[in-house]
Amino acid sequence: MTDRIDTKLAELGLSLPEAAAPVAAYVPVVEAGGLVHLSGQLPFKDGQLITGRLGDDVDLEGGQDAARACALMIVAQLKKYLGDLARVERIVKLGVFVNSTGDFTDQPKVANGASDLMVALFGDAGKHARSAVGVPTLPLGAAVEIDAIVQVSASTLS
Repeated sequence: MTDRIDTKLAELGLSLPEAAAPVAAYVPVVEAGGLVHLSGQLPFKDGQLITGRLGDDVDLEGGQDAARACALMIVAQLKKYLGDLARVERIVKLGVFVNSTGDFTDQPKVANGASDLMVALFGDAGKHARSAVGVPTLPLGAAVEIDAIVQVSASTLS
């Protein structure tokens, strides 16, 4: 699957960023019971954090780009932790947090930036449950933050 993901990324004109180090007292990935839980990932583009608030200084398209950047970081974290994306059996759930004004109500459309990418990369295994909520602020002023739960196969390492 790793080759397939790399090929699909190239077709989309995308590449995985370097997996970000934690910014506080937590680990980016915890595996338990066949599920990998990924801590909230922030959106980086060309090494720069995408900041701002939807409904204020970030438009819907900018929010979708930020969500896509979060999804790329999730895949980068998975690849770093698993070593081989072939272990990914299913993207189970995404939790999408959108830094937005009180009157902004298109959080699900913002979240589609991440959801659509997961399906594009993983096919049917990328279809997932999801929540998309508006929040008044996010760490470091990020526009979007996304956490994930991913089902994985057992390691093939002995």
